[in-house]
Amino acid sequence: MLPDVEHNPAIREEAVLLLRRGVTNRVVAEHLGIPRGTVGWWRHEDRKRRGEVYVQPTDCPQCTGRKFDRSAYGYLLGLYLGDGHIVSKYKQHHLSIFCDASRPGLIDAAAEAMHLVMPQPKVGRRQRQGCVEVKSYTWHWTCLFPQHGPGKKHERRIALEGWQQEIVDAHPWEFLRGLIHSDGCRVTNWTVRNGKRYEYPRYFFTNKSDDIRKLCTDTLTKVGVRWTILARGSDPLNVSIARRESVALMDAHIGPKH
Repeated sequence: MLPDVEHNPAIREEAVLLLRRGVTNRVVAEHLGIPRGTVGWWRHEDRKRRGEVYVQPTDCPQCTGRKFDRSAYGYLLGLYLGDGHIVSKYKQHHLSIFCDASRPGLIDAAAEAMHLVMPQPKVGRRQRQGCVEVKSYTWHWTCLFPQHGPGKKHERRIALEGWQQEIVDAHPWEFLRGLIHSDGCRVTNWTVRNGKRYEYPRYFFTNKSDDIRKLCTDTLTKVGVRWTILARGSDPLNVSIARRESVALMDAHIGPKH
């Protein structure tokens, strides 16, 4: 390529020697004052000549056995089951969580959870119409979210692996917080009794997947929150939490999005 004819061979030799010692592309580029893309090409060509097969480094807990932040994973699992999506195909691999653009705290929390679970992959943010897509780039998100598959989540079976259920059992409120922050809300309802208006708070979780709603309600029951199912038309899509003591529990552990 053109970079090879634009630089002194001695500079290339020095760059390759540094790369073989484990120095990163960025540091080599800055040290020698040459474009990082040129250094990357030299690394690629050197590996090719030596027959070295490049294996992308990973800190995937499933593949490496590395301990990871299980509380952050519980929250991220809830976000993924609600508004998450994984793209896993040739040269395009990432986990995306779609967040309301008016909730900067939620956007930051999603990015932080991704980083805490797998610190090595790059986490980015992409502004879209009405929302922000928080993305983390690596093949290995499918290792941590085996629920990934073709089609929409509500059109296929969603079941947790044993190790995922253990995390949910250990960190139920983080899981519920992720579900509510993705597909839930806290609202104030009102009614009129004897000519007087009364207001009361209520939580909703809305999801088309029967399996995901059951994961939510099973976990709510385990933490002592009473819930009911409200139908949207003929479809029972809404989990409602309206009893005062249950709303107080939700406020203490989850609270509104921000």
